[in-house]
Amino acid sequence: MKIPASFLCLAMLTPTSGFGQFDKLRERLTKVPGATGTAGSNDRIVAGLKEALQVGAGNAISLTGRPDGFFRNQAIRILLPEKARTIEKGLRAAGLGQKVDDFELSMNRAAEKAAAEAKAIFVGAIKQMTLDDGRKILTGGNTAGTEYFKAKTSDTLKSAFRPIVANAMAQTDVTAKYKQMMGGLPSLPFLKKDAVDIDEYVVSKSLDGLFYMLGEEERKIRTDPAARVTALLKEVFGK
Repeated sequence: MKIPASFLCLAMLTPTSGFGQFDKLRERLTKVPGATGTAGSNDRIVAGLKEALQVGAGNAISLTGRPDGFFRNQAIRILLPEKARTIEKGLRAAGLGQKVDDFELSMNRAAEKAAAEAKAIFVGAIKQMTLDDGRKILTGGNTAGTEYFKAKTSDTLKSAFRPIVANAMAQTDVTAKYKQMMGGLPSLPFLKKDAVDIDEYVVSKSLDGLFYMLGEEERKIRTDPAARVTALLKEVFGK
């Protein structure tokens, strides 16, 4: 007797951080007379997982790659770099509050512009996930696919994403606004002026925001039938 697909879907949807739960499930299934796993059913579930990430990436990019997609989303809004945050009160007290606000807005606008162009990079990386990659996260929680994908592809995505962010930053004058904001510091001896790699900071925060939104979209597909917009998603996640 073959393992019903519903058991395999249950393995995928059961929240757990390790493989112990999967081992227990496999033990229970093997106690059924004649029960055997099928590579085809496993591969179908993995294909569904990859499609969930592809659909989720498209949704995440649509939500972030527009005006205020980052800036008005408190979960992913890009704040001042930590080093600059320590002197924010001093900057505002010195009458530089508008320059602080302009700089923060410019970073978020750069992330929004970059996100709009990120779909091909994200989807391409997701397609490169192997079946073995997918099997390793069958027993994960509602954002297991996103977390595994993030851990495995962050460095590659960062390299590919960097020129897009750099172009967007040039369009929104992020670096110029940072220099304008920090330009008031020489006359404020009680403040410490620390160098910040703004390019690296915006790239990192932009990707963090995209991964966060991708995780939220993956969660929806796993838990909300209305988010399963393709036949494969309905087949794999609807059982």
